[in-house]
Amino acid sequence: MSTAPPQEAADEPRRRLHPLSPILHGAKSIAVVVAALSWQTLSQVGLERFALVVLVLAVGVVIFSLVGWLTTGYHVVGRELRISDGLIWRRNRAIPLERLQAVELRRPLLAQLTGLAELRLEVVGGGKTEAPLAYLTVRDAAALRERLLALAGRTPAGEAQADAGPQAAATAATTLERPLLRVANRDLVVSQLLTPQAIFLPVGIAFVVMQFVLEAQWTFIGIASTFTAMAGVLLQPVRRVLQDWDFRLARDQGGRLVVRYGLLETRSQIVPLKRVQSVGVTWPLLWRGQKWLHLRLDIAGYAGEPGRDSKRSDRLLPVGDFTTARGLVWEVLPGVDLAMLATSPPPARARWLHPFALRYFGAGLTPEVFVTRWGLVTREVSLVPYARLQSVRVMQGPLQRWLGLATVYADTAGGRSGQARDRDLAEAWALAEQLAVRARIARGPIVTAPRVADVLAAAGAAVSSAHGASGVRPRSQRPGGVDRHRRRHGPVARVR
Repeated sequence: MSTAPPQEAADEPRRRLHPLSPILHGAKSIAVVVAALSWQTLSQVGLERFALVVLVLAVGVVIFSLVGWLTTGYHVVGRELRISDGLIWRRNRAIPLERLQAVELRRPLLAQLTGLAELRLEVVGGGKTEAPLAYLTVRDAAALRERLLALAGRTPAGEAQADAGPQAAATAATTLERPLLRVANRDLVVSQLLTPQAIFLPVGIAFVVMQFVLEAQWTFIGIASTFTAMAGVLLQPVRRVLQDWDFRLARDQGGRLVVRYGLLETRSQIVPLKRVQSVGVTWPLLWRGQKWLHLRLDIAGYAGEPGRDSKRSDRLLPVGDFTTARGLVWEVLPGVDLAMLATSPPPARARWLHPFALRYFGAGLTPEVFVTRWGLVTREVSLVPYARLQSVRVMQGPLQRWLGLATVYADTAGGRSGQARDRDLAEAWALAEQLAVRARIARGPIVTAPRVADVLAAAGAAVSSAHGASGVRPRSQRPGGVDRHRRRHGPVARVR
C-alpha cells in the first residue's frame, strides 16, 4: 500500500456522499425488515402493533443511516481511493487503483426517482464488492468512475484525463459509442416463460386449489402463504426479466465493452476485454424450439453480492439466436468463429461413466481458444483464451483410474475452468502439456507469425501422436512415457 505525501492529500478535500443517502439506505433497510416479518407475525400481534414496531424500527434505521453518512467520506490521493467511515470504530481504507478491475454504476428504483447512483468497485482478489459508494449524483458517479478507470489504466492519456479532474472525466464518459446489440424485451419475457419454474407453475396452482376445495378451509393466512410460495417459485425468472430489461451492448472509443441493463435497478458496466477470462455458451432444453441460446462472460476480479445470481458479470447475451451470438463472440474474442469450433469426443470406454450423454462431451484446440462442450439436457460450450490460463490440472477419480481416463482442467482467474472430461490418460497429459505451451506463447513476448505457427503445429503433432488419427489409442498402444511424464511434472502442470 502506497503512502501519499501530506500535500497531495490537501489538494483534494474529503468529499461526502449525497445528503439523500441516509434516506435511501433507511428505506432499503426498512423493506428488508418488513419482508422478514411473516404473515404469522402480523396475525399474532395485530395490525396496530405491527405498524408500531415497523415505525420504531424505521426511526432507528434512519438515525443510524444519518450517523453513518456524517462519518463517511472519500477522496482520491495519488493512485489511491481513500474511504473513511465509522463513529465508534473508525475505519480508514486505502484502495490502490492498480488493483482495480471494474467499476459498476448502479441505480436502484429509489435512486432513479431521486436522480442518484451507486458506484461498486471490484478489485483483484476481492471476495466481495469493495467499498460501495452509495449514493452520488449520476454526473458525479460517472465522472468518478471514468477518473478511477483512467488512473487504474496508467496510460499517458489516462493520466492526463485523470489529472484534469472530474469535469474532464465526465466529458470523456459522454464520448461516442458504437452500438453492438439491443435485446428485444419480448424475447426476454418469452425466454423466461420457457423455464421449468414457469412451465410447472400452473400444475402447482391447480394442486393448491384442489386442496382448498377438498378441505373447504379458506383462511387469510393460508391464502397469503400460498401466494407467497408461488411468488417464491417465480422469483428467479421474474428477477432475470427485471435485471436484463432493455439489455444493450456497445463498444467505447477505448475498445472496452459497455453493458447496460435493468428496469427497477439499472446497471452500467465498462468491461475491458483483457479482463475477460472465458466465454460460455448455453442452449437450455426449452429454448431449442426457438433456436435460442445465451452467452456469459467471466471477468477477473468481479465478485458482486454473495449468494445472488449476479455474483459475476455474466451478461453478454441474455437471449438470442446463433447468428447474433456468433458476431458477439467474434467481438469479444477476435478470430474465434463460433461456427468453426471442432471438438473430439472421449474414448468409447467412457460410456461406463456417461451412458447417455457421452456423445455431447468433447474438447478441442483452436489457434486462439481451448474449447470444451458437455451436457445432455442443457448443452454448454466453454471458450478459454490461452492467454488467460492460470494453471492446468490433470485429475483422476477412482473409476477413471480403473478405466484409464483423466480430466483436464484449464483454470482461469474468473473462477470457472475449461474441462476436458474423461479423456484417455495419455491424451490428457499431452493435452495438458499443449495448453501450458500455448499459454506461454500467448502470454510471452511478441514473436513472428511463422514461429508461432511452427510451435502450434508441433504441439498439434504431439496430441495426434498421443491418441492417433481416430482420436483414441487402444490401451495396448499407449505410450510408456506417461509414467515418466508424471514423475517429472507431478499431478499439476502450472502455467508460467
